[in-house]
Amino acid sequence: MPKPREKDMSAKPDDNFSVTSEQNVGASPVNTPKGSVSRRDFIKTTAVAGAATAVSSFPYIRAKAADTGSIKFGLLEDRSGNFAIFGLNKWHGTQLAIKEINDGWTLDGGVQGPGGPGVFAKTAEHAPTENIKDVVERGGDETVDATVWKQGDEYLVQSGEKGVLGRPIELIAPDPQSDNTQFQTLSRRLILEDKVDVVMAGFASAEREAIRPIMYQNKMLYFYNNQYEGGVADKYTFCTGAIPEQQIVPVMQYMIKNFGPKIYTLAADYNFGQLSAAWTRAMAPLLNASVIGEEFIPLSVSQFSSSIARIQQAKPDWLMMYITGQNHSNYYPQANAAGIKIPMGSSINIAQGYEHRRFQPPSLDRFHVTASYMEEIPTPRNRKFVQRWRAMFPDEPYMAMEGHSAYVATHLYAKAVRLAGTTQKETVVEALESGIGVEAPAGWVLMDPATHHLSQYIRLARCDEKHNIQFVTEWPHIEPWWTRRLGVNLVRHPESKQYIPDEDPFFKKFTKKT
Repeated sequence: MPKPREKDMSAKPDDNFSVTSEQNVGASPVNTPKGSVSRRDFIKTTAVAGAATAVSSFPYIRAKAADTGSIKFGLLEDRSGNFAIFGLNKWHGTQLAIKEINDGWTLDGGVQGPGGPGVFAKTAEHAPTENIKDVVERGGDETVDATVWKQGDEYLVQSGEKGVLGRPIELIAPDPQSDNTQFQTLSRRLILEDKVDVVMAGFASAEREAIRPIMYQNKMLYFYNNQYEGGVADKYTFCTGAIPEQQIVPVMQYMIKNFGPKIYTLAADYNFGQLSAAWTRAMAPLLNASVIGEEFIPLSVSQFSSSIARIQQAKPDWLMMYITGQNHSNYYPQANAAGIKIPMGSSINIAQGYEHRRFQPPSLDRFHVTASYMEEIPTPRNRKFVQRWRAMFPDEPYMAMEGHSAYVATHLYAKAVRLAGTTQKETVVEALESGIGVEAPAGWVLMDPATHHLSQYIRLARCDEKHNIQFVTEWPHIEPWWTRRLGVNLVRHPESKQYIPDEDPFFKKFTKKT
């Protein structure tokens, strides 16, 4: 067995964080690099670059001459409008990560190469004792698939410098106000006027697709830090949120097995809801199930009496929920008042919009979600993450899945810049394509070079009648396999498009609406 990495206990991140500026975070003087970061002993194929972080020996990555001034970090997240409840959380996650980076901290990890975490997975020494319906409380110690993934309590280590390459990160973060036109205007401003080095932006898929062509045209490094419907293949876009093969497939398997084969889908009427519903239609017959009803709800709708009546008439075994935004969340108390007690599955709700905290029990009773992060994850490292977050943002109503994605993406970007030795965008893209993995608060994640998506640690959470959360089962490593199956390899074949289930020959015959 590999020897455990010895932890540096001489210093710990300051738990008493404070926001230095609402619009520009962390523009303070920094020190020069001094030392390197220790990592897992069993990763053998790494070297030191920039004297600040562990890197691979890939020949195309070279240390560059240090740039000057601050690293300009463009952020567009909704702080007002219909999606503010989600955007504020992502804004906070980004600020926390920048504060840590500028104070000299980094997520443990580095380049693993294309093989990623598969090189250190191992078979369980003793058969797991959990039943698949039991609550997994140890957060990764033992899993139902007989693979052991040990998690250390610490996920932050010293980077050996303050900032990145001796430069502070400066956050430039105007509010796009949940408006697609504002996203386009502000994106051009960040690129052409502010001359940012990176852009992280967007909650809704419609927001992402409004600006992704602008990013591609300007060869701007762009991170989309959100759970979404999958399929984006873009040379300059990196997606850190979970995708259908990591969420929709496992939650459908669980719901069909435990509640039955008749599915009724409620989805938001834009590309996220439409394509997520297409995934549900495609997978249902493969799992011996069927979609007996399907509705697409405009984002402006907040009254659901007609939908509730149709659901009651259809009598499904369970509901697949892809409704989103402040308006759509009104469905849950209305359905509860109407006496609907049907189990629900989702890839977003409660993990994203914390409806179980916002509405009175039992509105979300028997709600199930596959999530890359939830505040309730009962591991020591997540408890420390919650403590650090709430020290900086004590009034945060809930630490949601997308805030975690934004936090991880910011640290990934900093690690890639150190690896590249420069903020030059093409070189940073190469660094991100080298197979970087980090110890995120939720668990180990790895940036897949071919697809520019993360391999994720996924948990299935269940909300009970008192709105308590239980983690029913978990998958420590689900890869972004779907676009790979379609032949996507952005390292060898750069492109810019979004694939849909209808383009998959295996799914195509199943994607017609019922």
